[in-house]
Amino acid sequence: MLEDTDGDLFETIPDEVAPAPLIVHLIHQLGVGGLENGLVNLINHMPPERYRHAIVCLKESTSFHRRITRPGVEIISLNKREGKDWGHYLRLYQTLRRLRPQLIHTRNLGSIEGQLLAAVAGVKCRVHGEHGRDMADLHGRSLKYNLLRQMLRPLVGHFIAVSGDLQRWLVERIGAQPARVTHIGNGVDSLLFHPRLGPPAAVGPPGFLCENAFVVGSVGRMVDVKDFATLVRAFLLLLRAEPGPRTRLRLLIVGAGPCRADCIAMLQQAGAGALAWLPGERDDIAQLMRAMDLFVLPSLAEGSSNTILEAMASALPVVATAVGGNVDLVQAGWTGALVPPRSPELLAEAIARYYRTPDLGPRHGARARRQILAEHGLPAMAHAYLAVYDAMTAPRR
Repeated sequence: MLEDTDGDLFETIPDEVAPAPLIVHLIHQLGVGGLENGLVNLINHMPPERYRHAIVCLKESTSFHRRITRPGVEIISLNKREGKDWGHYLRLYQTLRRLRPQLIHTRNLGSIEGQLLAAVAGVKCRVHGEHGRDMADLHGRSLKYNLLRQMLRPLVGHFIAVSGDLQRWLVERIGAQPARVTHIGNGVDSLLFHPRLGPPAAVGPPGFLCENAFVVGSVGRMVDVKDFATLVRAFLLLLRAEPGPRTRLRLLIVGAGPCRADCIAMLQQAGAGALAWLPGERDDIAQLMRAMDLFVLPSLAEGSSNTILEAMASALPVVATAVGGNVDLVQAGWTGALVPPRSPELLAEAIARYYRTPDLGPRHGARARRQILAEHGLPAMAHAYLAVYDAMTAPRR
């Protein structure tokens, strides 16, 4: 209550509170994947009063959006057709003009053209993230793709790289100023992904798990860049090495994609179909990881692998290929092992060391869990992104 000049009291009406600034996250598609998982984790763990969020998908959204627990996140699908769909540029421009975000965050090559549309639409704060590469450009050397990135580089206010490898590549090959590139690794929910307590849960079809089974596991999209065929070949090499492993060794690969059928066919042709379980896409990844004894990621390229982080949080030792951000996460000889890509023989040797040395896996897994708790919590990841967003949106003098 305030008093006016005549001494009367009157009630003040508070000014309407301005809504939090809006961030538009532009991605190719909202489906199962490491990039998408990282985006969902970020939105769920950022302080809700600081920023609002909208996700614009160049293609479409799937049921994966149900993992977003924060209310009020608008999800927009532009339904881009395969190939050159000039109409989607107009739809993106109109969407940005309607939303009027304070900041846009594009991710990977598939959405970087959105930087130009955002500039035309008047979005002054623009961030671009690099999360990894695909089969079309495993090592980031494509002249065509890099020329596009270099042309759009002046429009990007800040770059975010999920691995040290991508951070160096942005500076050395794309020409980004070091001060405008921040390395922010992915985070993991260490409460959801936790070590096995007691015996492993029963998973797979009847008869899949046997007494004292040693489960070699992996999780990911079954596409060429993940190279699960090399893991299958390594598994078959181990089975042929001696009769002992066949009685205990089991393979579990969780994920859907075009390569799944080929992997199943390879296992069946070798007479090992009953020793492996490839269930496709699942929602109980944390439980399935607690049934594994060793996690293996045979990728040809990686940014900062969410599945490696989840495995480490589950206290699993990790055998991974020495590519991209894998070398930042896996400490060879301490929390796991690193092998060259497309090397089934060396991959089989690395798996065999854990199979034949029962105390090695638990020891490396415990160290991996401690590393996650110290360096890869979701609050720390969200805070790092928040610092970039705050610096970009802060009023300029």
